[in-house]
Amino acid sequence: MQDRTSVRDILDKYENGETLTMLTAYDAPVARQVDRGGVDMILVGDSAADNHLGHVEDAMVVGDMPFLSYGASMEESVENAGRFMKEAGADAVKLETAPYGETTIEIVDRLTELGIPTMGHIGFTPQRMHQIGGPYIQGRGHTSSAAIDALVETAQRLEEAGVFTIVLETVTEETAKQVTEAVDVPTIGIGAGRYVDGQVLVITDMLGLGGEAFKLSKQYADLDSEVREAVETYVSEVENGEFPTEENVYDPVDEE
Repeated sequence: MQDRTSVRDILDKYENGETLTMLTAYDAPVARQVDRGGVDMILVGDSAADNHLGHVEDAMVVGDMPFLSYGASMEESVENAGRFMKEAGADAVKLETAPYGETTIEIVDRLTELGIPTMGHIGFTPQRMHQIGGPYIQGRGHTSSAAIDALVETAQRLEEAGVFTIVLETVTEETAKQVTEAVDVPTIGIGAGRYVDGQVLVITDMLGLGGEAFKLSKQYADLDSEVREAVETYVSEVENGEFPTEENVYDPVDEE
């Protein structure tokens, strides 16, 4: 098996002015197709834990560290990040960081010192949903929305701590533009507009599978209707005795 995309590969594309691509994937069959589609990075969200990593050949696999798997202590944070790398087959980990999030920045610094490639994540941070109060757009500088300066400074401190990329989620386009200009590592946007170095989307959103359309996303397929049609056909064939046929059974009974 050939080597998967490395941090150096990502930075080479960034330095050459090439736009980076990333999608989420939560199981092996989808991850394989995302990989074959040519994305640079696959982000395995924290709901999937470590059971679905390591099923791709080319793309970098980034493990999204689950809520409270980091932050309680430095020792526990490093141990859990290490498990993603050693046991789950991840190539890097991602940590969400609150504005001026000193604890997370210190953890990032320690992880990168130990050789664990780490991706930053600022703006709207889903793991802090209950604290924030909802999926508010960040960078507007009012209640539940961090100021642009706070996000810029946080990005700069994450860069100093050693992240190789920074995800910017659900921020104003001006915020993303200023953050991108302020750091010398690639920025990957989701709901962050056009002035970033790459894009990431949630796979089910872009495939039109199991959810509503979001402004920040684009639906490239309508798998909901295809799945529903396939299920309806299956139900009909089972009820009408059309499935299974002789072709679908082992050692069929001779009915003559």
